[in-house]
Amino acid sequence: MKRLAVLTAALLALTSQAAADPARPAADPARPTVDFRAELQPIDGFGFSMAFQRADLLHGARGLGPEKRREVLDLLFGKEKGAGLSILRLGIGSSTDRVYDHMPTILPADPGGPDAPPKYVWDGWDGGQVWLAKEAKAYGVERFYADAWSAPAFMKTNGSENNGGELRPEWRQAYANYLVRYAEFYQREGIGITDLGFTNEPDWTAAYASMRFTPQQAVDFLKVLGPTVRASGLKTRLVCCDAAGWDRQAAYTGAIEADPAAGRAVRTVTGHRYSGPTAIPQPTDKHVWMSEWSPDGTTWNENWDDGSGYDGLTVAADIQNTLTVGNANAYVYWTGASLGATRGLIQLADPGDAYRVSKRYWALAAFSRFIRPGAVRVPVTNADPELRVTAFRNTDGRRVIEILNTATTEKSAEFALRGGHDRHPDAYVTDETRSITPADIVFTNGTTLTATLAPRALTTIVLD
Repeated sequence: MKRLAVLTAALLALTSQAAADPARPAADPARPTVDFRAELQPIDGFGFSMAFQRADLLHGARGLGPEKRREVLDLLFGKEKGAGLSILRLGIGSSTDRVYDHMPTILPADPGGPDAPPKYVWDGWDGGQVWLAKEAKAYGVERFYADAWSAPAFMKTNGSENNGGELRPEWRQAYANYLVRYAEFYQREGIGITDLGFTNEPDWTAAYASMRFTPQQAVDFLKVLGPTVRASGLKTRLVCCDAAGWDRQAAYTGAIEADPAAGRAVRTVTGHRYSGPTAIPQPTDKHVWMSEWSPDGTTWNENWDDGSGYDGLTVAADIQNTLTVGNANAYVYWTGASLGATRGLIQLADPGDAYRVSKRYWALAAFSRFIRPGAVRVPVTNADPELRVTAFRNTDGRRVIEILNTATTEKSAEFALRGGHDRHPDAYVTDETRSITPADIVFTNGTTLTATLAPRALTTIVLD
């Protein structure tokens, strides 16, 4: 993979230079090191979705009142005590009939063919997503990522927005116009759609809104959508292709990279990871987002570490793996808040004026609150396989080390810090009883940092 090879070469060059320079002592290869002087991938942010009318639920459709609503918004977007999530993923219309499992469409009827003038409609609400986007913007969110699960039914081979089907070739231009019009409606509401996608899980047929694309079909459509977006004057970047499997996304990424026109159209590669963890980087130099995932299951789970695969520790480990093995530039969780046996971060009462917070939320917040858009991941050497360690440098100079201790015993870890030190680092612990709770467990001596790490816990260390 090209950018992985470039990064590896750069790190090798730095190591060789240090060894050859007599004024700079060579690093002890056995000593864990965090090198804040070097750079790996930039971080675009962390985010979530409230598509399929979940934004309307948060607004109060099932009884959530203004005070509790503000508390949930603070949890999702607040930078000081909340998660500070910085990417909001919006769902582009689908007329699925199931209550709270659909999104309003802006083109409800066939205008009479692909060349007939379309009759768009806009209610300024979009299932609550317009309201939520405005709230997010007020909190400082700048990335609004709109993605379509399906084209309107009359544009598809199966005549339905559900159960897969493909986009009819003669409707490509009309579908591109439809996506641009959606972004223009949001622009009119004061929300700039920064990232626009035309497909969700094109490798998967779902009973709800879904549409199939092969990698070549995706490339062919991008050759239409790219010029259409450019001609619109919108400052919108295209993403592709949100495949259900991170491994299967690689085929779409490869097809885009192989086609110059499609490659020019796409700014960000997006993939989900339902078919398995992020075991490979995507074959591209573009920015890459893990754009949707949540663990499966049929019960609401608030635990940190219960071995279920639905717990907070599972999500923390997945974030670590996605950022390191997958070299992702962003991590977008599936849903922020929903009803019932949700795998969302927060459970809303159904009905009622109450909510509950899962440890999945705190796992994500331990990263997103401290690692801000524009940060870069930096290299870490670590000899202990039971410690999963990532480190980042923010644009304001703050440096962050995330350590997930997967062992069942407490551990003491020592790291050499390259690129500055801090006499009074802050540490926060997230585990079964703590949620980003300050802890006096880290101290520094010059450029050496020592931490006492609780078992089965995520420790976040912040150095100014």
